Amino acid sequence: MERKTSTKEDYAKRINIVIEYIGNHLNNEMDLKELAEISNFSEYHFHRIFKAIIGESIGAFVVRMRVETAARLLRYTTLSVQDIAYSVGYGAPSSLTKVFRQFYNISPTDYRNNKSYRIMKPLQTSSDIKLKDPKVVELEPKKAIYVRLQGNYQTIDYGGAFNKLWSFVKENKLFTAGIEHLTMGHDDPHVTDSDKLITDVCLVIHKDVSPKGEIGVRDVAGGKFLVFTYVGPYDNLFNVFDTIYRWIPENGYELRMEQGFEKYLNHPGKTTPDKLKTEIYIPII
Repeated sequence: MERKTSTKEDYAKRINIVIEYIGNHLNNEMDLKELAEISNFSEYHFHRIFKAIIGESIGAFVVRMRVETAARLLRYTTLSVQDIAYSVGYGAPSSLTKVFRQFYNISPTDYRNNKSYRIMKPLQTSSDIKLKDPKVVELEPKKAIYVRLQGNYQTIDYGGAFNKLWSFVKENKLFTAGIEHLTMGHDDPHVTDSDKLITDVCLVIHKDVSPKGEIGVRDVAGGKFLVFTYVGPYDNLFNVFDTIYRWIPENGYELRMEQGFEKYLNHPGKTTPDKLKTEIYIPII
């Protein structure tokens, strides 16, 4: 059993490296041989292992990442359709338009011009979310250990992931003051099916560390952020993000294409849901 668990964690770690590479190189041609080399699998095994772990072929995954990234850029930036097409690896806007229609049954231009159109099933929304105006802060880059989860943001096992991370901290004597609890969502549930949403559950640490098994090590980008503070149950965070992303363009801020994150300031096992405090960090230019 120990060997099987170790092998599974090692495979997941190697596939995670490939996913990170793809996300950072969407504007490039994807060379499957190079991706296999990055994963340290043979080409023959790479395709099968990737599909077994992620649930779709490498080709389908790359196309989906490109289209979903394009959807986010259309929704949250002012980049032209042409620039977006080039930035996600399409040689012409018409190529992006063709694939975008296949995924979402609407053209990129029509999607940008119709903000009320939902390309995924509508999420339950609420008009009762009240947020104070955010702070603007400058942050230094951070280092975090993480466990990657896949599935609906509302149902994945955050608590189990944080427990694994804290066990890793204790086993490797990584404890210091100032460890932060973060999550970083890779996907927008407005444009990605819930079973394919990816989340990194993170602890920010201050000692040198190497990845081991399913525990990865990643950078948390620094720079300028809007920081929104929300007090209330985690179940409402979808609605909180909808409120935030309506607020941002109305107040003249431009998003930076880095990952934002959520920072949890109290313990859900020791705090009533109405008093849970979450800071939401949105990267801006």
